[in-house]
Amino acid sequence: MSLPRSFLYVPANREKFLEKSLGLPADALLFDLEDSVPAAEKANARQGFKAYAPKVAGRAWVRVNGIETGLAEADLDAVIGVAGLAGIFLPKVESRTEVLKWDAMIGKLEAARGITPGATRLVLSIESALGVLNAYDMATAAKRVASASFGGAQDGDLNTDLGCVWSIDGPEMLHARCQTLLAARAARFDTPLDGVYANVRDAEGFEKDTALSRRLGYRGRKLIHPSQIEPCNRLYAPSSQELDYYARVLEAFEKAVQQGSASTTVDGKMIDEAMAKAAKRALDDAAARDH
Repeated sequence: MSLPRSFLYVPANREKFLEKSLGLPADALLFDLEDSVPAAEKANARQGFKAYAPKVAGRAWVRVNGIETGLAEADLDAVIGVAGLAGIFLPKVESRTEVLKWDAMIGKLEAARGITPGATRLVLSIESALGVLNAYDMATAAKRVASASFGGAQDGDLNTDLGCVWSIDGPEMLHARCQTLLAARAARFDTPLDGVYANVRDAEGFEKDTALSRRLGYRGRKLIHPSQIEPCNRLYAPSSQELDYYARVLEAFEKAVQQGSASTTVDGKMIDEAMAKAAKRALDDAAARDH
């Protein structure tokens, strides 16, 4: 199942930002209970999520605090079963055992509240060297895991853990970025997610990095400012030229099959079943997002 392309972080304790977020065109709102919320405001953030998630039904995601913080149980108790909840982002996960612990905690609450088992989807945030190494094992640990998100922000946890320099061209973190993508695709996730681009004043850099992200295979990312929504949605979507090409590929291949051939050419390129499947997938995904 495809996930949204643009996940805009919203500190769930800040009513001003919560109100503003309701009118923004992000595919999804990622209500934050974790890093952007100070310790004294955690309870207020949970209440903020409860109040605003129903107002954006189907677009409400939430990032909870990690198990090691001692806040995870209270976070889950506050969000599981709330109207509008689409899923949960798990921060800084590093092992299959940890994912299974989350799965069990959520499953217990689902059962107690009459929610369909497994209905609460999870996205794993990969934010450490160990998380990158264990990404595939974690991605396949529980059926409710729907995607993985690469935590590649400048001076973020993974950048710090790797001990590397961050640059706009990204070679220093490219291996980790590709390894996380590889794990997500091997787990058959339709929408691998990239992380935030931290410099909100660098619009050109954001577009450059997002274009690279899509070329690598990512199909969405987390955002920290409303100005990033439009370029994110645009750059992760196929262009009209791409859709036209895919439509012609599918038409030509179907015609070839009817004539007893398993291959043909379009614009001088050889087309066989694999290319036709790729074209159909792109067209189906575009049609689904239009609706």
